[in-house]
Amino acid sequence: MFERVSISDLETQPIWRRPIVLLFLMALAMPIAFNAWLALLNNFVIEVAQFDGADIGLLHTVREIPGFLAIGVIAVILVVREQVLAMISLLMLGAATAVTAWFPQMGGILMITLLSSIGFHYYETVNQSLQLQWLDKKRAPQVLGWLVAAGSAATLVVYLGIERLWKPMNLSYDVVYMAAGGATFVMALVCLFAFPQFEGTTAQTKKLILRRRYWLYYALQFMAGARRQIFVVFAGFMMVEKFGFEVHELTRLYLINLVINMTVAPMLGKAVSHFGERRTLNFEYIGLAIVFAAYGGVYWFSWGLAVAATLYVIDHIFFALALALKTYFQKIADPADIAPTAAVAFTINHIAAVGLPVPLGLLWLASPAAVFALAAAMALVSFGLSLLIPRHPEPGNETIFAHRGQPQAAE
Repeated sequence: MFERVSISDLETQPIWRRPIVLLFLMALAMPIAFNAWLALLNNFVIEVAQFDGADIGLLHTVREIPGFLAIGVIAVILVVREQVLAMISLLMLGAATAVTAWFPQMGGILMITLLSSIGFHYYETVNQSLQLQWLDKKRAPQVLGWLVAAGSAATLVVYLGIERLWKPMNLSYDVVYMAAGGATFVMALVCLFAFPQFEGTTAQTKKLILRRRYWLYYALQFMAGARRQIFVVFAGFMMVEKFGFEVHELTRLYLINLVINMTVAPMLGKAVSHFGERRTLNFEYIGLAIVFAAYGGVYWFSWGLAVAATLYVIDHIFFALALALKTYFQKIADPADIAPTAAVAFTINHIAAVGLPVPLGLLWLASPAAVFALAAAMALVSFGLSLLIPRHPEPGNETIFAHRGQPQAAE
């Protein structure tokens, strides 16, 4: 059905039909639907469905279930190519986002969130695998930084449209969700039919693998999922619940984040290349620990809106450094392990994401500051783990405890 082209033989293809162009189009398409959904989510569930902290915790638990089951990608790619699966997942994300406002009750919101989340998480799993397969190790940090910037640019268009047009045009949740979801759906169709199927230089292992030598990568992924979930669920919720942000005001804060990310992300990619994964991740995790502790201070010491908004922006900058975790794995991995390990790592990343939102939502009702204090502690654990990354990671030298020249573990 589709033309197949080897990664090692791209000279036969025009520049616009090459893998890096496809990666950029995918990086533009996904954020349109996902971030439109995210920008309106807190206001939508509070204003339309009267959610409280416990309800938003339940919603995000449901949203993260497909991420926890991302390991199922290994079974799917036995019958569907990774590139095709990425497009199908984008189509599902776009379609589900488009009809989100049609389901304003708890049951409907949970159902449509689950469907859009399947699309999002399966896309993200496969996309990470394709990036690491298609990008050269030396150029990967810089290109990943540019891909982050491209995603930020697409989201900027979405947020700017919401921020500028929400009140003047009296936009509704339905209109915005339909427009954003529809745009992602159409772009996914273009990506599906306009590009050939790219054949990687190494055939991917299509079975579940857990290798002992990747243990540090697995541990860092687990902690990343726990920290990220607290930020995704509760940082934006705080801005609406505590400070009464309206849709256009919260979107304005997102816009600030995006402009900074578009400028900073390519530089962060260069920083990873220059300083290495170990130093970059050390810096990220210490910074996140300080930011989360300061979030707690917003409640403990009644710090104002300006402090909370500033912390929210700084938070986003630190999270952009997570690309260093991708390149750390790319350097230590057997090339054939990239696809199955991406699925396993995504599942590990979401173990805490599935288990934490509901109990943390209940804790939020008692003490929002305690939720952020827990996140700061998690960031410090991640910092401790990142100290175990060697200066020059590679197969056989995955952690500071490994020794170069040893046979690679097969477990």
